Amino acid sequence: MVSPRMPSKTLRSLALVRLKAEFASLPRMQGVPFANDTPLVYLGEIPNMPEHGVFAGQRSGRVYAGYHIAQFEELPTEDI
Repeated sequence: MVSPRMPSKTLRSLALVRLKAEFASLPRMQGVPFANDTPLVYLGEIPNMPEHGVFAGQRSGRVYAGYHIAQFEELPTEDI
């Protein structure tokens, strides 16, 4: 029997997040669908895709799924 995997501890559910600076500056990240829809709301980790999350655009409400959680960071309180 496989034991259940614990959810990611890197982001809190429903937190406002943005790409970490080291990922945001990569050319390949400029074309992601949410590039102009930040900050994002972190909705949670996909149970059968460990370390990948579901995000929603704060302004648009569009849902983005399957992105690596480790590439995001919570917004500091002063940026909210």
